[in-house]
Formats: sequence, C-alpha cells, structure tokens
Amino acid sequence: MSLAWYIRRLRSMSPAEIAHRVRELALKTSARRRTEGWERYASPGGVPRIAGLREAVERASPEVRDAIHRAARRAIEGRFSALGCDWPRRWPGVPLSADLWRLDPVTGRLWPGADTFTFDINYRHERRFGDIKYVWEINRLQFLQPLAAEVALGGDPKALALIEETIGSWHASNPPFRGLAWNSGIECSLRAISLIVVASLAGDRLSNETIARIREILAAHAFWLRRFPSRFSSANNHLVAEAAGELILTIAMPELPRAFALETEARRALEAEASRQILADGMGAEQSPTYGAFTAELLLLAAIAARGSDKPLSAIVDQRLGQFARFVGWIADASGAVPAFGDDDEGRVLSLAGYEPAYAMSVARAISGYLAQTPEGLVSVSPHLRDAIFFAPPAPTPPPRGLATFSSGGLSVVRETRAGRDLVLALDHGPLGYLSIAAHGHADALSLLVALDGRPLLVDPGTYLYHSGGAWRDWFRGTAAHNTLSIEGADQSEISGPFNWGRKADARLDAFQDGATWQLRASHDGYVPKFGVRHERTVEAASDGFTIRDRLLGAETPLPVEIVFQLAADCAASRDGQVVTVTPAIGAPVRIAFETPGDIVLARGAPERSGGWVSPAFGLKHPAWRLAWRGRIGSSGAVVRFVLA
Repeated sequence: MSLAWYIRRLRSMSPAEIAHRVRELALKTSARRRTEGWERYASPGGVPRIAGLREAVERASPEVRDAIHRAARRAIEGRFSALGCDWPRRWPGVPLSADLWRLDPVTGRLWPGADTFTFDINYRHERRFGDIKYVWEINRLQFLQPLAAEVALGGDPKALALIEETIGSWHASNPPFRGLAWNSGIECSLRAISLIVVASLAGDRLSNETIARIREILAAHAFWLRRFPSRFSSANNHLVAEAAGELILTIAMPELPRAFALETEARRALEAEASRQILADGMGAEQSPTYGAFTAELLLLAAIAARGSDKPLSAIVDQRLGQFARFVGWIADASGAVPAFGDDDEGRVLSLAGYEPAYAMSVARAISGYLAQTPEGLVSVSPHLRDAIFFAPPAPTPPPRGLATFSSGGLSVVRETRAGRDLVLALDHGPLGYLSIAAHGHADALSLLVALDGRPLLVDPGTYLYHSGGAWRDWFRGTAAHNTLSIEGADQSEISGPFNWGRKADARLDAFQDGATWQLRASHDGYVPKFGVRHERTVEAASDGFTIRDRLLGAETPLPVEIVFQLAADCAASRDGQVVTVTPAIGAPVRIAFETPGDIVLARGAPERSGGWVSPAFGLKHPAWRLAWRGRIGSSGAVVRFVLA
C-alpha cells in the first residue's frame, strides 16, 4: 500500500484505533498457515437454516414466483450481470471454471487466486487487474438465491444441479485465507448469509456432500468474522453486515465453537448499531439513502432470523426500521426511486441477481410487511424475493404532502402540487458522512435535488467507480459535480483518498417555514478556512415554481463562483439569453431564469473537470446536460428562478 494512503488514514485515527490496527495487522500476519485448509473447519451436522424462509417463499404471489422463475432461468442459461457489466456467458453443460472466482469482467484479467495468501493482495492500490468490486460481487454467491427459491417452488431441476456445482467449485477454488474472497469481513458475511438463505430454501434437496461443504464454508467464515471485526473508523455498514452475518450464522449453526458468546455479541452490536446507523428521524447515518437501505435490509433479515429463533431483537431495531420506511416514503419519486445522495455500490442482502433501481423502496415495503405498518408514500415496484419473505404489502399508500425536516440526518423535503405540477424537492444540509473518514459521503452540502411529475429533473451525479475510479472517483464525489455552489473550483470538504476525507464542511438548517409559502434556509462553513465566507442557500416557494438565492456571508469583496444544476440524462436543454429551457423526455418544459448577471455554460459529456455526466449504476457513466452559472457574488448573492408553469 502507498505511504501517502497510510499517512492520510492515520490522520483520521484516534490513538485507540491505531493500537487496534497494529493488533489487527499482527493477527493477519499470524494467520498465515495457521488458519488455512478446510480440514480445520470441518463441522458435521444438519442443514443450516433460518426458520420460516422456505414456507414464506412457498406462499409467494404469482408475480413474485414469476420473478423468481425469470431470475433462475438467467442463471441456468449462464448469464450473470452486476454493477453495470455482463460477465462472459457460461453455456449450459460447460463446467464452472476456477477462474470465474477471480475474473474482472471489465478488464478480462485474473486476480491472484488460491496460490496467494489473502492479506498479501494489495487490493486498495492494485490497478493492473481492475476494480476488486466486480470480483467480490460474484463471490457473494447471491445469484444462488433465486436458484434456491426455484428449488423451493418445485421448479426446474437444473437449478438444484447448478447450486451444487457452484458450491463445489467455490469450495475447491477458495480454500480458507487464500485468494481475494477472504480479505474483507463484509464480503465474508454477505456470502455466509447467501449460503444460509440457499440452505434454508433448498437444503432438503441438497446432497450430503454439498451440505458438508456449506457447513465448512460457514464455520470458516464465523472464525474470520470473530477474529477480524470492523471497528472505529471502519465501523459503518461493514460492522452491521458482520454482526448480521454472525447472528444469522449462530442461529443457523448453534453448535459452532463459541456460538453462544458470538450470538450474544452480535445481538448487542446490531441493537447498538441500529440506533447509530439509522438515525432517530429515519435517515441513514452514512447520508446515502441506498446505503441506508442496505443497512436496513441487513437489520431486517437478522430481525426475522432472531424472531424465528424465539429470541427477537430489542424494540429499538423495529423502531428504527419503521422510521427508515417512513423516510423512504417521503423522498421517493413516483417510480420508487430515491435521490442519489452520496455513494451507491448496489449492495444487496436478498437478491434476484438483477439491477434494482427502486431498491430502497423495495426494502421499505419489506419493512412495512415485517412490522405490519403502512407508512405514506409506499409505491409498487418490481416483485422481489424479499416481498415473499417479509410479506410486503401489495397496494401502494398515498404520498405524503407538505414539508418534512429530517433534522438528525440533515435533509429537508417538500412534496406538493405547485403550478399544477407534482413537485418533490430535497435540500441537503447534513454532515458529509459517518465517522471520522465519512467514507461514502460526497462534498454536496446545500445540494438541491428535484423530481417533477414523478420523474427526476435535478439529480446527483452518482458514484461510477470505487477503487479504480481515479480522477473520476474524485469528480463524482466533488462539489463541482453537484447542485450547489463552489468558489474558484474548490471542494467544500477536502478529499484525502477514495474513501477518506480530511477537513469536512459542517452544514446546518438555519430556518424553515411550512405552508403554501414554504421556505428553507441553510448554510455551511466549508469555505471559511480558505475564503473566510459561509455559503448560505435559501429555497422558497413562488407562485409559478420556486426560487434559489445563494449568498456568501462575510465576503468583503465579491468572489468568483460557479452554481451548478446537473440535469437528468433524459432531459434536453437550450439557452436563450439568461434563460435555460429544460425539456424532460416526458412532460412539459421548465424554464430556469438567472436573475443575476453572469455567464451561463451548458456542457454535456465534457472532460471530467467540466462535467455533464451522471452515473445511473455502478460502473456506468452517461453524458447529461450540466448547467452552470459563473459570476462573482458576495453577501447580496445570486438568484435563480425555476418556472414550472
């Protein structure tokens, strides 16, 4: 790993965390040879399972059954897609290759495999092979879940054969602590959860040899998770995933060594992290609604496993899950999609091995079924396996109306009919991210996202890539890519690595007013150290739409700024003087009038530091119109008017 990376990371660590990292390094070094080999993890016994999962799938609706059949058919036909990429097709009858588990489908290159000790693989800084996210994705074995559901429904017998072949191949190709499948706790946990879901649904049909392999894999994963927990600045969604994996593992295999102690620790961690990582108002602490959904789904599956064992988790878990479902109902558009604040790596817990544009809404509906509650704003989305397992409600609920301020997370949402059009507007005035490194936050304080008539209009640019993103990773996280103001091209917060931040902007909601003449006023201090000014943004209702005023509080002289509006990819844009007309693919145009003199720049698909890009899914970037006003402002500010009529 690079010395610069270590230095930046150390700056984010407390003395206690540094001591923990030193101990962790020693444990990883000592794991060589002492923890390898399947024979160490032999665990004779029955089928590891979560009570009630198979019975729930057997009661699935026709729509969910059809979705399961389609997903299983894709897998049987050798098709696998994830993170915006298709893996090479494996034709039926061709045996699985050991290379499948280390192939980067983008570069076509193979990462180190079973010949390499897992902690010797420098995945954070390795660029020759590609982005490790792709290889980790297929190693989660989540594509086996629809196959197991197909078996539970008495479907194609080829599904059972493919499950057994896949588990045999993975077991042979990935011995403990060898290769890249073993170098991350969250990956171990998600894989363990997948295998327990598979065994719960199809275990009665699996061969004794396959059950023995599953149990060995799970026992080795339990050892890994106990030995290398995520703590301190890494204790974000990774910690929730690890604790969920440990709880589900010990419920499914209570005969594991130290199972009772591990289960007790996992319960305590999940109950504590539920209140830390889903805030009191329902927002996820990491600021990303999709990461919030991922955390909620982990808690949800752990909760149903605990309920099935007659030892439910404490009430705080259900309470925070209910608040998250309410939050999703407020921020989702008519299709169920949520604003893309912060990172989204498309992590899932239950999977039909396909892209889910309305993932957070699907999780909110699952929560609603689990809790037997129906918050406002639940819309129908594509049928999913989690609908059957959690008894998601079939009918939508009316959308909420008015202004909601999520004060703990730092987001205000307006939902109303304005100038005869359905408007959903979200203003970000929350923290950069969670914990000291704010790993999945973006420098987007006071960013404004807008959906109109059920379709996105002003959008977050998205995520694109993680480890292999390079300059693009910085662009998609940086201030200039977001619907806010930058001074001289500076970021509000200091990027110090792909998952790390130095100085962080502190944002706050200064005032708000509900009703027909609603108003939101917020500010942040990100530009105080360099420019000595505070950025303030006021968004308020107008008879024909809404207006935005940006000011630089404390400016002695006007400063050069850029105010950005990133349009959705399906919007067209044209300029006439100080007015830009935005034409969505469906629906009436919107006029954006700049009432303060300045230069207006429209860009689409320009080089990265010029913008005009959105990432609709991990690994993909598409050109889209980016509208920027450039001029000099001070305390009097600049005004932009959105005319919807």
